[in-house]
Amino acid sequence: MAEVKVKVQPPDADPVEIENRIIELCHQFPHGITDQVIQNEMPHIEAQQRAVTINRLLSMGQLDLLRSNTGLLYRIKESQNAGPVSFFLSKMKGSDNQEKLVYQIIEDAGNKGIWSRDIRYKSNLPLTEINKILKNLESKKLIKAVKSVAASKKKVYMLYNLQPDRSVTGGAWYSDQDFESEFVEVLNQQCFKFLQTKAETARESKQNPMIQRNSSFASSHEVWKYICELGISKVELSMEDIETILNTLIYDGKVEMTIIAAKEGTVGSVDGHMKLYRAVNPIIPPTGLVRAPCGLCPVFDDCHEGGEISPSNCIYMTEWLEF
Repeated sequence: MAEVKVKVQPPDADPVEIENRIIELCHQFPHGITDQVIQNEMPHIEAQQRAVTINRLLSMGQLDLLRSNTGLLYRIKESQNAGPVSFFLSKMKGSDNQEKLVYQIIEDAGNKGIWSRDIRYKSNLPLTEINKILKNLESKKLIKAVKSVAASKKKVYMLYNLQPDRSVTGGAWYSDQDFESEFVEVLNQQCFKFLQTKAETARESKQNPMIQRNSSFASSHEVWKYICELGISKVELSMEDIETILNTLIYDGKVEMTIIAAKEGTVGSVDGHMKLYRAVNPIIPPTGLVRAPCGLCPVFDDCHEGGEISPSNCIYMTEWLEF
């Protein structure tokens, strides 16, 4: 496939969205989070903007600043630790018990959401009444409806301030519930091109073989930064997204990965470890079974009969069988 390059600048981060994401992380890790955790979750946010947001949350009394053996920790204040409900209860004034029940059911579903059918089952309310309550809660911006990639004609409901789980939106690989196969292919090409260039530069350095080999490695953060600077993505990509693409290159036999120890706070490190990748030339061509598309498919978990993605309509599976 020919390389496709579309120069699109990523949108500026919304300060409110950054605040909500940090608070959400604090709820996920009630014992506290480090700045490195925030950086790994939001690598596209500049250090200055991250610091401004954290200082604002501290000044508003939503976070506590603690010191531990690993450094500074940010923890949600006890008054905020009851979760999003405490923030929204003021808007629930005047609501009847049925509306509060539906809200509680949706809250319990978290960021994976819940279908109206399941709300009906758990609440034992008539469908007409549930639809009326859902519309009312949506109008108050207490909840929102999100289309799920698992079922194109169904919507799931979740609290308004939650970021939908990747299992609902499909992550960066989906746009309006359609799998962006060309986008994945372009990322695959560009990641491999970056690693190839890194390897060629190392070989041309004329250093001893060990130095050449070590110089040919690049961290997932370096690859992520290169992809972001290209501007080929309309959505913000995380290092986890890039590592998913790099994994497909590993399964193809084009790239190898190694894990090294890294100092705390090193960019791209997680729990004192860092993943490094380099382009390689396969010694022998892979066998037919290894070429099976399922092993390297980034949406393998979403593939099932009757869904938007299934073995029966997978063009890659058809091509492999013909091979």
